Amino acid sequence: MTARYLLDTNILSDLVRHPQGVIAQRIIAEGQETVVTSIVVAAELRFGAVKKGSARLITQVDTILAAMTIVPIERPMDTTYGKLRLELETAGRPIGGNDLLIASQALTLDLAVVTANLREYERVPGLAVENWL
Repeated sequence: MTARYLLDTNILSDLVRHPQGVIAQRIIAEGQETVVTSIVVAAELRFGAVKKGSARLITQVDTILAAMTIVPIERPMDTTYGKLRLELETAGRPIGGNDLLIASQALTLDLAVVTANLREYERVPGLAVENWL
């Protein structure tokens, strides 16, 4: 089975806080091999953990990220990003920079973004979006 879902920061944050919670159960149900995250999400999680200054939180983030496939930013995601950013800005519906990178990865790899931030990602034409919370 191949990856189908790209987990956003707020989804993985919930998993960090509730390692046996609803997100963990959904990953089990879908199959761990169907779930990936972005290097952008990994960076955001690591920033949050370091900012809190909690060794326990840093360890929990390390554990979760070690168990996941982390998708790097690589070609042709840059092409997708350029076209998507222009399209959203021209329409007067831009999204945040990190979310734009994550959406570009998901579009390029034909993955659904799993997020609680539906308002942001639903602006992206052709992007499948799900909320598992």
